[in-house]
Amino acid sequence: MAEGRRVIGWAARDSSGHLSPYSFSLRKTEAEDVVFKVLYSGVDHTDIHVVRSEIMPANYPLVPGHEVVGEVVELGKEVKKFKVGDIVGVGCIIWSCGECFSCKSKMEQYCNQRILTYNAIDKDGRITQGGYSSAMVVHQRFVVRIPDKLAPEQAAPLLCAGVTAYSPLKQFNVSKTLKAGIVGLGGVGHLGVLIAKAMGHHVTVISSSEKKREEALEHLGADAFLVSSNAHEMEKAVNSLDYILDTVPAGHPLDSYLSLLQVDGKLIIVGAAPTPLQFIASDLITGKRNISGSFVGSIEDTQEILELWAEKGLTSMIETVKIDYVNEAFKRMERNEVRYRFVLDVGGSNLE
Repeated sequence: MAEGRRVIGWAARDSSGHLSPYSFSLRKTEAEDVVFKVLYSGVDHTDIHVVRSEIMPANYPLVPGHEVVGEVVELGKEVKKFKVGDIVGVGCIIWSCGECFSCKSKMEQYCNQRILTYNAIDKDGRITQGGYSSAMVVHQRFVVRIPDKLAPEQAAPLLCAGVTAYSPLKQFNVSKTLKAGIVGLGGVGHLGVLIAKAMGHHVTVISSSEKKREEALEHLGADAFLVSSNAHEMEKAVNSLDYILDTVPAGHPLDSYLSLLQVDGKLIIVGAAPTPLQFIASDLITGKRNISGSFVGSIEDTQEILELWAEKGLTSMIETVKIDYVNEAFKRMERNEVRYRFVLDVGGSNLE
């Protein structure tokens, strides 16, 4: 198989998920490819699950990272939309067929032939490797432009966490004020609050812990806060919300959240929990309530959320660290000790 430039990434070798330097070759640059040196890569909870082989079988050595911002260094001969020096981004997928209903409907993230940014089989048969690396090569259709007004480290979390919240919330971007619920105030959840507020909605954050109340109300601008374990608070809020975005990436019961929805309300699951979620059918039936799922977002959605952030002057809450801190970052994420997203300064790190 044809090989391109040699790069360094941080890879897991086994299900411990521990990352360390790893040298590998990119595929050879083709006519519609964009090659970029990686500047920043967001750290997603999914990265932890995948490198530990908890969601799907992992192909080791495995370099994670699907919130990738970089600077273009090389272009295939048929690439017209980018130039060398542009700041660009890549999210969760790097290929789709382009011919199916999903692709033609600008929902390529649901294409049955989609290729994920890492831990997938690429067109040349090799395993895809992600953005915890010095460079990447990606087909131009799956590369987005980072607006000039948006700092590249701020853009990184929008490429998965941000678009994961934005894509399902687009349907609620209407003229009237809706009552929204956001379950979980982590990487996706805090961005969901900012997006819903930007749409003019009344936003209630629902958390398992009282400790995030002040941050939700004072720093993120939420209108209300519910502690899911407080039966009195939850009872008072029954039938009060038009929709709920559930961002929790762990197993949890859905019953109490369903009761918060008004008739015909929607509970949208975006957290990739590795264990089954449960609910009582009567809670769904008697309120004509709906449960749906949403997987990241389209390339169009991704460009839109980047433009929204730049236009509104919104700020993601991030902690930027060097790549050699990544294993400690994983541990802190599991202890819920980051507000709210780690971003790896790959370009400013010594990868070896």
